[in-house]
Amino acid sequence: MTAVKTATANLVEVFSAIQGEGLNVGTRQIFVRFGGCDLRCHFCDSEQTWEKISQCRIEKTSGQRDFEVYANPVTQEQLLSWIRQQNQNHLHDSISLTGGEPLLHAKFLQQFLPQLKAEVALPIYLETGGHRPQQVSLLLDYIDCIGMDMKLPSVSGEKHWQAHADFLRVCIPQTNLFVKLIVSDQTSEEDLVQARSIIAKINAEIPVILQPATPISREAIFPPNPEQVLAWQGLLKESLFRVRVIPQTHKMIGQL
Repeated sequence: MTAVKTATANLVEVFSAIQGEGLNVGTRQIFVRFGGCDLRCHFCDSEQTWEKISQCRIEKTSGQRDFEVYANPVTQEQLLSWIRQQNQNHLHDSISLTGGEPLLHAKFLQQFLPQLKAEVALPIYLETGGHRPQQVSLLLDYIDCIGMDMKLPSVSGEKHWQAHADFLRVCIPQTNLFVKLIVSDQTSEEDLVQARSIIAKINAEIPVILQPATPISREAIFPPNPEQVLAWQGLLKESLFRVRVIPQTHKMIGQL
């Protein structure tokens, strides 16, 4: 019998921080940030994650930013040991798989998550662009919550409406999920109506987060004004029942 090859992953970092976005805002998480992304969103504040890199940095002490550097790719046992190292004193509420795009590492996660769930009693939270339904279907038995960043073309420069719809259909029967819509002063009403239609056709009870864009230096990205946010929330609530406005709170407190 041929042995199953153990998958490895390309990481950017592992660290402990307060979640600043979405429905888990304010909770303490162990962040596992994967390297590599197949999207190039204009508003992205993690450009360093777009390409795979030769080294990753691992926080030694939760929240202290005392990073050590290790070579990529990393093994499952290495990553598990680093998560164990972080998971001390009942400090954390969950583990965040983020990026980059974590689903580019679906084969690794398919092998790794059962082992992680068996050893670490923390919920698993996946942060994703929500455009890879086939990959997420491999992992749903091991994921407790999904934050799906549905891309509005007028803001992100990306257009994946059909993939987003397929992703929602795959996830919603099995997993707690919310949709995040990042909005700027350039957001088009047409995009919001399209997003609303896709979500409402699948389940109008899916929580939706309107997240005003945080300005970044390399792109002319600016947040919407209060009148725009109020109007857009009202527009979404014509068909959706759970629409909140939550900015990136970790940026307000100067946290990674």
